[in-house]
Amino acid sequence: MSSDFTPEQKRYLEGFASGLQAGRAARGAPAGAKAEAEPIGPDAAALKAQDRVSRDGRKLADQEKFKREEHPLDAYARLKAQAAANEAPKPADNFRWRFFGLFYVAPAQNSYMCRLRLPNGILTHWQLAGLADLAERYGGGYSHVTTRANIQIREIEPKHAVVMVEAIQDLGLCSRGSGADNIRNVTGTPTAGIDPRELIDTRPYAREWHFHILNDRGLYGLPRKFNVAFDGAGTIPVLEDTNDIAFQAVEIADGFGAEPGVRFRVAVGGITGHRDFARATGVIARLDEATQVADAIVRVFIDHGDRTDRNKARLKYVLDAFGIDKFMTLVEEKLGRKLVRVPAEAIKPRPGYDRHAHIGVHGQKQAGLNWIGVVLPVGKLTADQMRGLARIAADLGDGDIRLTVWQNLLISGVADDKVALAEAAIAALGLSTKASSIRAGLVACTGNVGCKFAASDTKRHAEEIARRCEARVALDGPVNIHLTGCHHSCAQHYIGDIGLLACRVQTSEEGDTVEGYHILVGGGFGVDAGLGREIYRDVKAEDVPAAVERMLRGYLAHRAGPGEPFFAFARRHEIETLTRMFAAETAE
Repeated sequence: MSSDFTPEQKRYLEGFASGLQAGRAARGAPAGAKAEAEPIGPDAAALKAQDRVSRDGRKLADQEKFKREEHPLDAYARLKAQAAANEAPKPADNFRWRFFGLFYVAPAQNSYMCRLRLPNGILTHWQLAGLADLAERYGGGYSHVTTRANIQIREIEPKHAVVMVEAIQDLGLCSRGSGADNIRNVTGTPTAGIDPRELIDTRPYAREWHFHILNDRGLYGLPRKFNVAFDGAGTIPVLEDTNDIAFQAVEIADGFGAEPGVRFRVAVGGITGHRDFARATGVIARLDEATQVADAIVRVFIDHGDRTDRNKARLKYVLDAFGIDKFMTLVEEKLGRKLVRVPAEAIKPRPGYDRHAHIGVHGQKQAGLNWIGVVLPVGKLTADQMRGLARIAADLGDGDIRLTVWQNLLISGVADDKVALAEAAIAALGLSTKASSIRAGLVACTGNVGCKFAASDTKRHAEEIARRCEARVALDGPVNIHLTGCHHSCAQHYIGDIGLLACRVQTSEEGDTVEGYHILVGGGFGVDAGLGREIYRDVKAEDVPAAVERMLRGYLAHRAGPGEPFFAFARRHEIETLTRMFAAETAE
């Protein structure tokens, strides 16, 4: 095929030729014989991947069968009919409706949760106010800010599911593809465009990829969910190395065979719930080709991802099977060109991040302006608080609301002489711009109040940990505590200084159980990336706050000095040593 064609044109011609061949085969077939036509159209790649599984005598996962029997994006009329009847979905449809951002979460709640898409985690004040109205009118009157800098609205009755999705679109937002086997919310540096440290403003790149996904049906045939993040080297960490694709802004030095300047370093395969960070590829991409590179990576995943075992269906497992070199060669074939590679020493040191910069007042690169990080109690906002924050952003800021992966938000563009007024207005909403070292890094997933997979009430237990420890332990530096309700690791327990994975703890020989946690220590991210190690198993939830208090006291008593962070302290000692240190401490 001519090299003059773009990859998109080549895919069109391949599909066109496949259709012609199928037609000829059908016309030449004996009477009564049926020719099996080659799949064509935007779903062809996914259908061919499923066909290969069947030809090999393997069994497709149920979710693959659901997609094959009826593509979710073709089933909107049935979703509307179910809403009109106020009917809850059966399992197959519960999967399909996630393509529209709707999750029926029974038995935790007999209702839908709706998850949005917010590229780079940014929305306007009037959009946040509009979402508050929708949460009150069709949901439970509150929202949650997620660990992907996104918003979820809960307690939506089936009869309100469609009107919620469409009303979100009326606000200039959407929820399409925010669940199931799709590319999830595109995250980026929350201080993009206003950060004194940043190398680039990530907003245009996150936005371009967001709309590329929305407008290409071929990108809805993935074997499993897929995460992409853009890190502009700003002050607030984005946790890009926990994503399937991490675009990291770096500066290339002269003399290494590549044009010097700012590029994206490409890493792939991050999924800390499966104990892996994104792996270096050696590839650097021009800023304007990020979407093309991401598209090619996703299409290789569509072709080769596992469609038989949901536990092995993420990109990580393709990389495990192929290796980075073979995988990136396939990506280059999709692109139709070679990618640029540089050695690690070609990359200049990146600006450092600040683990507290998402809380409080911080000066922007624009003189006289500031962003204010607002503390949200484990990500929850009432409708009144949403409207109040929207008004503060409109009256005292630049009108933008910037969400972070730390389950909080920033109000940007606040002039120096309006900071005190903005902080007072935020306090009047029952919120704060100041946080203890514990609350600033406290992350919790939805928990069993709203998720059927969760074994414990993570948000309530996170609050209990914070209330106990901030009153009893005087920390002088940040300690991240992550609580996640199940193996899906939405709160990324493996990268917390202290990570808690929910479980059921047996309390009797008859098999009675209570909520509890396995506890890990020493996780980190970015330049401090590392997976936490398990130190305790099966700790009852009621005992967890005191256990965390003892761990913090042991850290303060035995750290190398005030400058040693918790994760470094934990990594410096064997688990047995840490256990003895913590056991010697007395919780008050």
